[in-house]
Amino acid sequence: MHAPVATTGRDLRLDLFRGIALWLIFLDHIPSNVVSWITIRNYGFSDATEIFIFISGYTAAFVYGRAMRERGFVVAGARILRRAWQIYVAHVFLFAIYMAEISYVATSFDNPLYAEEMNILDFLKQPDMTIVQALLLKFKPVNMDILPLYIILLILFPPILWLLQRWATLALGAALALYLLAWHLDWNLPAYPEGSWYFNPFAWQLLFVFGAWCAVGGAARLAPLLQWRATMIAAVLYLGFAFLIALSWYVPEQISFVPHWLEDLIYPIDKTNLDPLRFAHFLALAVLTVRFVPRTWPMLSSWTLYPAILCGQHSLEIFCVGVFLAFAGHFALVEISGAFWMQVVISLLGIVAMIATAALISWYKSLEGRSPGPRTKPPDADLAGGEA
Repeated sequence: MHAPVATTGRDLRLDLFRGIALWLIFLDHIPSNVVSWITIRNYGFSDATEIFIFISGYTAAFVYGRAMRERGFVVAGARILRRAWQIYVAHVFLFAIYMAEISYVATSFDNPLYAEEMNILDFLKQPDMTIVQALLLKFKPVNMDILPLYIILLILFPPILWLLQRWATLALGAALALYLLAWHLDWNLPAYPEGSWYFNPFAWQLLFVFGAWCAVGGAARLAPLLQWRATMIAAVLYLGFAFLIALSWYVPEQISFVPHWLEDLIYPIDKTNLDPLRFAHFLALAVLTVRFVPRTWPMLSSWTLYPAILCGQHSLEIFCVGVFLAFAGHFALVEISGAFWMQVVISLLGIVAMIATAALISWYKSLEGRSPGPRTKPPDADLAGGEA
């Protein structure tokens, strides 16, 4: 297996940061995990979810946009919907395995708190009704919210991509209008047994469409702006401001330095509806990333970053593995030991398992590529943009 080589057809930065986002999501999904302090959610307003959704939109537009240009709306749209169906099937399988894992642990160790923590009490009480609601994407256990969001975004993506390729600014403006309407009219999809979706599709679609807009030419339009010194200074200042506010969440002495009028202005910082502060924080991080991590960055071809790139290239499978491992890690910390060293070991073993899974998948795909006969499987966009 060879280290990746940057080419004009694939931006390895997308794979790198998608892989890192998968690791961060895994660490964040383990409750009371000291290693999760290295994740970005503790030092600002946004977290790995924003990275993941933006890259999803970017790479989906890159892969399927070419198909739409070459083969038309119907063929490209059919491929997008096929991928949405594949992710839906993966979600259903993950749901079944996840429910079995949690139910087995809760029963075997006589600890009903597992079922309560992971939001599956309704499943245990009414499995028939809950399974139906899960198939309708209304019932989602803890840590299983991202795939349903991505399924909805993909289902709606064909007309959006068509519009992006013709009137990109209009498409982005429509996404912004829908975002503002969702905030103003409190639009969201219903969840089961009560409430609404944790990731509001009407709001998070803005970040997805923005990523797609960047892929179809928006990034080139923004390039001169990103080179401005003022843009860089503004990004650094905003990240510093976000860091100080985030610091006040964990350091009681810091709270007194945050004026009450500022608290009233910025709180609550709503993740469900993609708060503007979170979106702006992601944009500030993106500005610094584009500036200091160019597409031709030599480290992209090094073995140091290869594990993260490899995980990013198989994001659907690695995300599913990460969800399963996160609960297994939580179980180990509760039932075996919650010591500092155990938290570090569990976190490292989980990431190693994700890397090993990605390597195994890559090996199988390399065997398919060396098999005789023409390759019949067209390139797809994986969970958030894969083969290109």
